[in-house]
Amino acid sequence: MLTELWALGAWDLADLIRRGEASCREVIEAHLRRIDDVNPRVNAITVTSGEESLAAAAAADEARARGEAVGPLCGVPMTIKENIDVEGSATTMGIVALREARAPADAPPIAELRSAGAIPIGRTNMPEFGMRWHTDNALHGPTVNPWSAEHTPGGSSGGEAAAVATGMSPLGIGNDGAGSLRWPAQCCGVSALKPSLGRVAQVGERVSGPTPFAFQLLGVHGPIARHVRDLRLAFGHMCGRPGGDPWHAPVALHGPPLPAPVRVCVVTYLDGAETAPEVAAALTRAAAILADAGYLVEEGRAPALARASEIYTQIMSNHGRVHREQPPVETIASPGFVRFWEVYEPIWTRAAGEQAFDPMMERASIARLWSAWMSRTPLVLAPIRTRPAFRVGSDLDPRWLADWPDTMRMTVAVNLLGLPSVAVPVGTAGALPQAVQIIGPRFREDLCLDAAEVVEASAGALTPIDPR
Repeated sequence: MLTELWALGAWDLADLIRRGEASCREVIEAHLRRIDDVNPRVNAITVTSGEESLAAAAAADEARARGEAVGPLCGVPMTIKENIDVEGSATTMGIVALREARAPADAPPIAELRSAGAIPIGRTNMPEFGMRWHTDNALHGPTVNPWSAEHTPGGSSGGEAAAVATGMSPLGIGNDGAGSLRWPAQCCGVSALKPSLGRVAQVGERVSGPTPFAFQLLGVHGPIARHVRDLRLAFGHMCGRPGGDPWHAPVALHGPPLPAPVRVCVVTYLDGAETAPEVAAALTRAAAILADAGYLVEEGRAPALARASEIYTQIMSNHGRVHREQPPVETIASPGFVRFWEVYEPIWTRAAGEQAFDPMMERASIARLWSAWMSRTPLVLAPIRTRPAFRVGSDLDPRWLADWPDTMRMTVAVNLLGLPSVAVPVGTAGALPQAVQIIGPRFREDLCLDAAEVVEASAGALTPIDPR
């Protein structure tokens, strides 16, 4: 059994420990061995906390032996992206200059997960600043997609997605400001939950500096796992602590039931962005699964989608920095990132479109349009990106990168409006996994998770896998 513990999900591991069929120490040891075996091939985990995690596991086993109450995640390992504070660990954000920037305390969701019994076993890789859709940096180097070394694992939570996909971790904690949970999930064949704005607290002052307004509004922490029920389990233990976050909203995790049949709008047309055949096929399969399960599935278009993408870009451009003046990027980032930003900056500038008089006012107008649309069709089935994982190095080619903002319109619209979304795999095409996202009204993660579980039950989980 010990050699197979790493292949189990968070819910299954918690259940085994609860029933006394595995100890916390056995679970942690199994995952540390898996990391030793696999991580040299994928470079997803940057730091392991072996001694600390084994000590925490021993303490949990002793508490259980004494008959003390333990949390619902007792003994479940978790990995955490390097831009989320973990007490005593460096919040590097992929930057060499921050490699010793150790956090004095856990970020609120990490503290909650620890209180529920989860045990941190390592930190995971990310691109510098979390501002690239491929995971590489000067501090730790590139993460390898376990499905195909020639293709990106995604970003910016690419280390988390690769770690979970290969069984090194059953539960990863990352964040999503422009698809940074959902895009790596698509690339690596795992599931991810981007919660609603205000659900999961972010602290205003981190060890790496204050959080810019754009990231307060557009970004949120969330879980990555191999199974949707593991997302639900983790999410339920990430939402309670406000942590000084003024956006935090203590809303019930489950909303009122909707009258059957629940409507689902399939969005295949993204205001002109071309959808690759394999991505379209994934949408078709997911739509058929939901229809067979009793959902009322119909095709439609998202309102003001292109303008939502432009307003997102304007807010991120104008309010995504901590300081008025930034050091030259070439002094703090890798040559790869410097090249990426040289190529992407003019594309990013064009993607902002016509400057709004007040982007937040226009955001509110778009939000009202979406609210009216989703009051009739509460779930939206859509691509994460309209194309699959790209070949490594493609995002350094200006011709290839030119239409990137168009291919990500639906994903960044979700960030702009603070909506929840679940990424769920639906199969493979060639050597690569394919996934879709299920979007719901704000604070209705439960509806998204319900539908994603239906898709997963039919399509099946794609991971864990050994690197190929």
